Amino acid sequence: MSKGFDLEDRLISFSIRIMEIAEKLPNTKSGIYIANQMIRSGTSPALNYAEAQSAESRNDFIHKMKICLKELRETHVSLKIIYRKPIIKELKMI
Repeated sequence: MSKGFDLEDRLISFSIRIMEIAEKLPNTKSGIYIANQMIRSGTSPALNYAEAQSAESRNDFIHKMKICLKELRETHVSLKIIYRKPIIKELKMI
């Protein structure tokens, strides 16, 4: 498999972009809440993917990958909220 499609690297890059977006959110109740939640859900897939690589069984691997997907979906909804609000005026990466 080519290095350009390495899922771990892509998830790490995604985590970094999520953190960058979170850091642009305003210091308001809603901005802080969304930022904290998005950092948790947006960095979790990279960490859970790494954990899945050491799964104890096929079912364990599948379970950990499903957690990755759940966290990615949650992050996607957070990004939709930011986009629709809009909390960040110059947001061009979504």
